Amino acid sequence: MYIIVALLVLGLLITIHELGHFIMAKANNVKVEEFSIGMGPELKKIQGKETQYSIRLFPIGGYVKMYGEEEDTGDPRAFMSKKPLQRISIVAAGVIMNFLLAIFLFSMVTLANGYVKPNISEVVANSPAEAAGLKPGDIITEVNSNKVWTFSDLSLHVFISEGNPVEIKYTRQGKDYKATITPAFNKDEAAYQIGVAPTLEEKPGIGESLSEGFKKSVSTINQVVYSIKTIFAGKASLNDVGGPVSIIRISGAAAKAGIWNLLSLAAMLSVQLSIFNLIPFPALDGGWLLFLLIELITRRKVSDKIVQAANLVGISILFLLMILVTIKDILFPIAL
Repeated sequence: MYIIVALLVLGLLITIHELGHFIMAKANNVKVEEFSIGMGPELKKIQGKETQYSIRLFPIGGYVKMYGEEEDTGDPRAFMSKKPLQRISIVAAGVIMNFLLAIFLFSMVTLANGYVKPNISEVVANSPAEAAGLKPGDIITEVNSNKVWTFSDLSLHVFISEGNPVEIKYTRQGKDYKATITPAFNKDEAAYQIGVAPTLEEKPGIGESLSEGFKKSVSTINQVVYSIKTIFAGKASLNDVGGPVSIIRISGAAAKAGIWNLLSLAAMLSVQLSIFNLIPFPALDGGWLLFLLIELITRRKVSDKIVQAANLVGISILFLLMILVTIKDILFPIAL
């Protein structure tokens, strides 16, 4: 049951992403040959007026196949016949849809459960925060020159400080202040902390929930970017990296913990999917956007042969990585 729920969540994220491409392709009068959820062998297909709608075996992605994607056919309904800005809007639409989905899901969770503000409700006695002069009612706005969107932003930067001083900016009664605080290691929590508690907003309105949904989405982007930097810096372990199998396992565990935990996880995964797709790598949306930006700036199309070769290599590498990550997920699953 929980595996089915997890697959539905994964399917929702993929469908929303591809729907963005599909809607903008239609809006720009581009012929869509296939709208597919999943990759690999077909499980089910429905032939529409000009588009085939497919469900495929492997839930590792999806695609919108447009006529004339990689070569200029001269047909006005071909993808490559459209102006650069039109093609950019089609390619970017998937990422935008995933971000909007994250805002919507985070907003639903916030409306139902409330949220915590980066407003200090309590300062722990004899803590680094008390020594620095922070008081209840202070609103934390920045940490190490990074904007604090949610309390999680503060927690992240204090955690990764590894005990080194952090610069906190905050407001008190409308005036701006700053303080340099050295986090202390909390043995019970096994983490560095400065000793402050956030303020709980138990019954936010719809407008406030939407605002918080946006802030949580931006905060999640910051966390994902930090994670990517950690991976490329070689600081992440093998157990920190997961693929579809791990996503299904984690989603199943979240489903067991309740609908709101599942929706929060879906929102975070939606942000992760949008960021992953923005990586300027061939076959990803980011790779397409790179080619299109080059064309927009130079006013010359990148050679069709170069685009085709790059996408072929990119798809091959992505499939290889997916296979390796899946094998890793099976042999060395992420601990829950």
